[in-house]
Amino acid sequence: MCGIVGYTGPKEAYPIVITGLKRLEYRGYDSTGVALLNGGLKVYKKKGRVAELEDAIVGKNLHSHTGIGHTRWATHGEPSDVNAHPHTSASGKLAMIHNGIIENYAQLKKELTNKGYTFSSETDTEVLLNFIEDIKENNKCDLEEAVRVALKRVTGAYVILLLDEENPDTIIAARKGSPLVIGVGKGEHFLGSDASPMLEYTKEVVYVNDYELAIVKPNELILKNLGNEKITPFVTKLDMELAAIEKGGYDHFMLKEIVEQPSTIHDCLRGRLDANAGTITMSGIQDNIEHFKKANRIIMVACGTSWHAALLAEYIIEELCRIPVEVEYASEFRYRNPIINKGDIIVAISQSGETADTLVAIERAKENGAIIFGVVNVVGSSIARISDGGAYTHAGPEIGVASTKAFTGQLAVLTMMALKIAKEKGTISNDRYKNLLLELEAVPEKVSAILKNAEDLKKIALKYKGASDALFLGRGYNFPIALEGALKLKEISYIHAEGYPAAEMKHGPIALVDENLPVVFIATKDSYHEKIVSNIQEIKARKGKVIAIITEGDDVIPGMADDVFYVPAADEIIAPILSTIPMQLLSYYVGIAKGVDVDKPRNLAKSVTVE
Repeated sequence: MCGIVGYTGPKEAYPIVITGLKRLEYRGYDSTGVALLNGGLKVYKKKGRVAELEDAIVGKNLHSHTGIGHTRWATHGEPSDVNAHPHTSASGKLAMIHNGIIENYAQLKKELTNKGYTFSSETDTEVLLNFIEDIKENNKCDLEEAVRVALKRVTGAYVILLLDEENPDTIIAARKGSPLVIGVGKGEHFLGSDASPMLEYTKEVVYVNDYELAIVKPNELILKNLGNEKITPFVTKLDMELAAIEKGGYDHFMLKEIVEQPSTIHDCLRGRLDANAGTITMSGIQDNIEHFKKANRIIMVACGTSWHAALLAEYIIEELCRIPVEVEYASEFRYRNPIINKGDIIVAISQSGETADTLVAIERAKENGAIIFGVVNVVGSSIARISDGGAYTHAGPEIGVASTKAFTGQLAVLTMMALKIAKEKGTISNDRYKNLLLELEAVPEKVSAILKNAEDLKKIALKYKGASDALFLGRGYNFPIALEGALKLKEISYIHAEGYPAAEMKHGPIALVDENLPVVFIATKDSYHEKIVSNIQEIKARKGKVIAIITEGDDVIPGMADDVFYVPAADEIIAPILSTIPMQLLSYYVGIAKGVDVDKPRNLAKSVTVE
């Protein structure tokens, strides 16, 4: 979950590394550091954000043509100057940064302690680094071989970058389970957790695979497996512009990414959905259509916001396709010995395509003969590469830690999947199919209309910013949106919030209702409308404060609720995409009103590449 950057070439390394760290800070921001080679190894690191490190090293000699940098989300050891990366070896000749967790670090640490090693930090990274150096010294081998031998003993996930004082133009890198991208320039190379640190320098990148080791020099990139066999690097052309990872005049990435949704949803639909022609073109589905048509069940695995997208997809696919769907938390699925039959379809949903739990879950399902279908946002990501088929959401880089545009992109893709499968299976009428295509095609324009009234949500947010708790309630297709709304408020404002099916409120949560509790109802007009009106009355009878997200033209709920926000009318299958937007804006404005850094909420990181 940490961000890593590296550079070797003719340019000054420090400016490239520090700028890259700022772009990767969404992956972790509790401490940061750099290591530079210049007539010796120099390491600067500090608790806090990248800007604090910059301030602390003003005036230092930062001249170097080879450097690595790290921005941390703490796993082993609390955030501190000592626990920050890079770590140096006992000799002081090696420096290393690490993204991941070394699960057997305690055993390795015990072995090294028995040999007389001492450790200044609480991290697994310092243990691995000294383990590598111990192998190098005792076996009289070079660093490359020492890394290869060490990693055969390691259990866990990692991307590591190492500098060696004796080889001042070389970075040794290795990967298992965490992402690593190498940018290829003219006489220079860039390394990063993703491509953002290198966008203005090169569009040619190599995605490093698991169990691969890279020896990176200014004019040379050598890839090998852990058996010391060379691998030909596969160079990919990036389809990403620098502007996509900049704020573009907005105060926060989160607001920029909320406002981008009319265009990102349009990009998701573009080239796939043609309502006039009555077609959906998705090669990933078409190539596997017989598997989907014959599937006895679909299992969706995801985490966090992606799990909420999967839950809504369960409702839609079962309704339209008549295929049983199970939705699983990937973190639980991977450990509980699930029953997987040959021909089962596993749909893995992940914004980053690198979510550790989801990756392991689908690897094990694939071993049992399941078909793996990935729904991800990041091209070239691990889940995309391991899947038998898939669909990209085309939401573009999402920098804000709390997912917004990636979530609505997932909903759009999953809805198209359901419609295409239903059409192929013959489980949807032509009229219903064509109507839903038109409804889905109209979503970007309707989202634009919602965003024009964002100030109304700002007023509601100011009214309830002092709340200590909140409930989010919805029924049917709106229930997953209630869960997502509660998650967003928790993430962005630190207000305790819970989402429930509205009818379940009577089975416990109603005990929390008093005159101070805001209760958000996602109450757009659908087949459950009369029922949710009754649920609102039950809250009002107990003096709860009702905030209702309702359909334009609803003349019943405004007379009952304390605050309302209108969304355009839509079919009940499509309406949840629209209802998501006010949930995002409400959370954003509450967070801003409370003075929270909404792009980097405490304790969270964007890409969860560790357990």
